[in-house]
Amino acid sequence: MTLTVRRDRERFGWSALAMTMSLLVMATWLAPSQSLPQGAPETVCDTMLPFHSGGSVLPQNSVSPFSVETSASTVGQGQTVSVDVTGVPEGLTFGGFMVQARNRNPPHQIVGQFSPARDGTVKLMNCENSVNNSATHSNAGPKPQVYLEWQSPVDFLGQVVFNATIAQSYSEFWVGVPSNPVQIVRRDLGAVPLPTAVPQPAFGAALPTTRAPYVPPNYVAPSAVAATADPFYNGCGVSKNCFGFPDGCVNSKTCTSVAAVTVRGDIYEFELQSGRGNNAAYVAVGLSEDAKMGEDLTTECVPENGRVVMYSSLTSATPYAAVRTSVPQSSARLLNASIVDGVIYCKVERDPVTVVQGRTFDLRRKQYHLLVASGSSLKDNSVGYHDIGRLPSGKAINLAEVQDLSGSSKILVQLHGAFMIVAWIGTTSLGIIFARYFKQTWVGSQSCGKDQWFAWHRLLMVTTWSLTIAAYILIWVELKRAVWHAHSIIGLITVILCFLQPIGALFRPGPNDKKRPYFNWGHWLGGNLAHILGIVTIFFSVKLPKAELPEWMDWILVSFVVVHVLVHLIFSITGLASERHLSQRANTFQMGEMSPHHQQHAMRNGMTMERKMDAPYGAMRKGLLGVYGVVLVLFVVVLILLVVLAPIEQFLGKT
Repeated sequence: MTLTVRRDRERFGWSALAMTMSLLVMATWLAPSQSLPQGAPETVCDTMLPFHSGGSVLPQNSVSPFSVETSASTVGQGQTVSVDVTGVPEGLTFGGFMVQARNRNPPHQIVGQFSPARDGTVKLMNCENSVNNSATHSNAGPKPQVYLEWQSPVDFLGQVVFNATIAQSYSEFWVGVPSNPVQIVRRDLGAVPLPTAVPQPAFGAALPTTRAPYVPPNYVAPSAVAATADPFYNGCGVSKNCFGFPDGCVNSKTCTSVAAVTVRGDIYEFELQSGRGNNAAYVAVGLSEDAKMGEDLTTECVPENGRVVMYSSLTSATPYAAVRTSVPQSSARLLNASIVDGVIYCKVERDPVTVVQGRTFDLRRKQYHLLVASGSSLKDNSVGYHDIGRLPSGKAINLAEVQDLSGSSKILVQLHGAFMIVAWIGTTSLGIIFARYFKQTWVGSQSCGKDQWFAWHRLLMVTTWSLTIAAYILIWVELKRAVWHAHSIIGLITVILCFLQPIGALFRPGPNDKKRPYFNWGHWLGGNLAHILGIVTIFFSVKLPKAELPEWMDWILVSFVVVHVLVHLIFSITGLASERHLSQRANTFQMGEMSPHHQQHAMRNGMTMERKMDAPYGAMRKGLLGVYGVVLVLFVVVLILLVVLAPIEQFLGKT
């Protein structure tokens, strides 16, 4: 299915600067009688302005009788789009043309590549030092239409618009004739080969650099329409149930993705809509009995080949997937659908009863959680991961009963995150500092019969152990299943190491045991490895959609790591200075006239005395510990607030 978009819907207009530049051009390439036979020169790549003699001929400001059509409104990265430049009505001919695909968002750079035409009617251009990213005519003869093939970039995500300059005659030409926006999405389909390209210039050959700077056109996007005019939310909470994410978005009419259910007798209608500007490749709603993904009847709306299609699927938890083949596709029917300005919309009627693999989904008699999800990628015969977002409703409802819905509680996830931050950013970091640098501080002072450093180290590490085990139990209660990704795998290793550390300490050999050094090294290695992995696990949690953490939280974590390393470095330097001071103090003993026996006795007495008093620079160590403790508390508090108030952007928006 092809989409034809007229200039009166969406187009790149003329800026004042572009109009001025058009008056300065000196050559002609568009008029059938005076066109350059080999198409537009690369000096017009940025402006797409024709070179008419004297600059006295200006482009038409009327609606273009020509259109730029595409074969799809949504494509995967690395895939091919067919572009058709044609006249309306049929039979209307034109002579010259120039076509580019530009990023719909500023700075509107040229993207992708065109493939050579088999009939030789198209000449490819190298604009902005890129190969084959623009196309023009190879001859100026009249033509009713031109077919082009364009390769989408493999590293681009977003919308592109094909813009064309089309000349019907010397004095009649239109600049910036746009296509419908084409959505470029990720597809997990493996690599797609690039089309054969015209050979690049030989090494050392320079591409033209005399072009004027690109001036963004006066482009007016349909997204300028106020969001409050969205009719989707009409009747929410009155005649239909509405639910979307982020939680509470229905009231403000600003949902990233939203679903609505209308019930009239035995007619169950589901509406789905994605938000603006989130590059959604699909939007879906599932009917879940437990608010967890798995064994849920799902309705998917997916743009394909220029139109929105609907699929029914059954989700599975291990591995995460939405399987379409197990669900009768006739159990639901697409009533209405559209994709405008990247917003996916569909309206679907479902059967009241659907049986899937012996499991009955009875919409009349059973209650279900609504589970709304959307993502930016597609798989082969399935939707991709819901990386844009996912949220289940807080309670299961009878779909026929209209009510206000809110998202399910995130308290267990928030407690899990808060406990892990306190444990691995706070207590573990401080406990390691006590064990490594304070054995010769507060000498002679004890708590519960133990030296101060050991008492504090043990208290902090027991706290770490308790919080870690509690947090792990909480997340199991929340998920009720194993979920395998970098965060969960590294986190499990951390929990195992943490669990074994105090057990190993129970079998600690005595101070004079020959196995004590091996224990010390093993205990040191296990503790530090667990600490490092714990912090890495927290880094990976920032990327989890369920956590809803801001990406800039990574910088806070990086700042903590820098501070922690600097503190260790300062303590290490202080320790070396302390040892050197002790060594110099020992050498001040005048033992030259003592017998060897008396020298050894004096050295033992000196070492014993040193052990009974604080090592040098004790005040500096205590001061640095106090400063580090305050900074550590600040880090922990800030990180906990980000976890508990997630998504923090929504919270700040409310305040």
